Amino acid sequence: MKVHIIGGGNLGVSIALGIAKFSKNNQVTVTRRNTASIQYLSEYGIAVSNDNKHNIQEADVVILTIKPYQVDTVLAEILPVIQNKTIASAVSGLSLDVLQSKTNNEYPVVRIMPNIAAQFGESATCISFPEKYAANASPIVDLFQDLGTAPVIDEKLMDAATVLGACGTAYALRYIRASMQAGIEIGFDSNTALAIAAQTVKGAAKMLLEEKVHPEQLIDRVTTPQGCTIVGLNEMEHNGFSSSLIKGIKTSLKQIKG
Repeated sequence: MKVHIIGGGNLGVSIALGIAKFSKNNQVTVTRRNTASIQYLSEYGIAVSNDNKHNIQEADVVILTIKPYQVDTVLAEILPVIQNKTIASAVSGLSLDVLQSKTNNEYPVVRIMPNIAAQFGESATCISFPEKYAANASPIVDLFQDLGTAPVIDEKLMDAATVLGACGTAYALRYIRASMQAGIEIGFDSNTALAIAAQTVKGAAKMLLEEKVHPEQLIDRVTTPQGCTIVGLNEMEHNGFSSSLIKGIKTSLKQIKG
């Protein structure tokens, strides 16, 4: 598949690298106004251009990884030169109805919400589309399954998916940072503390994904009566660990919905 990514920021670059590394038989183009910082992508066989229309007529899908305020300008630029291209939007807060309206209901549209772990084949990409475009969306779902997981969800949940799957990357990293800082306090150097904290989170996530059980079932395996794990967990909960995380996620969602 020929993939044209408009917006060579962190997310667009992560998707491009993920496709180049983990998906086969694809050609990728990434556009950005200033291409100096992404020229290295050519080493992975990715075409780079400062012209949003470069190679676009050959594309099978156009992926928008731009800011919401850029949508109208970009669409005005590309719509006159593309026909029957599927447009996949990763634009935060841009609904399918609005996107269809902005494209005059003339293009198949898909809404995607990947995260920057796509670069490592570990994105949690949520996807939504109108039923009439299911055939157009199918190869896009397949593509993002190569870059991690790609569940198809109801569009009303896409804003929530942005928070849980994209913003959630930052939340998880903040936990790892805090764990690293605690590790330094209890005697480790920073590099060792970070390595232990990151691998521990990776291991916990892998167990959940492999066994498909509730987190508490795995927590029970490492908590023993009067042990050090349970007292640590209880201290964290006394200080609002779970409630602060839930509040943060809900606050982020309010920000998206305005």
